[in-house]
Amino acid sequence: MRIPMRVDYGVRALVELAMRYGEGPVQTAAIAYRQGIPEPYLERLMSTLNKSGFVHSRRGPQGGHLLARPPHHVNLYDIMQELDGNASPLDCLTLPTDCRFADSCAQKEIWQSVEESIQRVLEATTLAHLAERQSALIDEADRRQPIAGPVPVAAVQPGRAR
Repeated sequence: MRIPMRVDYGVRALVELAMRYGEGPVQTAAIAYRQGIPEPYLERLMSTLNKSGFVHSRRGPQGGHLLARPPHHVNLYDIMQELDGNASPLDCLTLPTDCRFADSCAQKEIWQSVEESIQRVLEATTLAHLAERQSALIDEADRRQPIAGPVPVAAVQPGRAR
């Protein structure tokens, strides 16, 4: 199963807002920078998320985006349905009349099970879960970063600019 870029970026943006839930609006530029999303693309995506009721958006110098609901009330399945529509691994699962093998296909049962399993995982995963895990991973990465200190004298060569 491939996750469309639109879903990936949308979830990243919503997790960013979940991590800052209750802190006030977050500007598009800040989300784009922290999540590595092209800002013009994110602006269009945030407009979609606003229209679909996932975020509240405000214009102006004090503006930005806020989650419309608490992070534990927003699950990945709902986000994916809004941003991708059909998350089914095969078209025949959503449009069985388009497939001449729909009534006699052994694969269909397997793909149906896969789709149901994915749906259960996505429904059980909230923005609160992802924000908590993201914060933990960031803290873990920060602890692994070496602390910058003075450059050892042996590393500085006379006559060369650094």
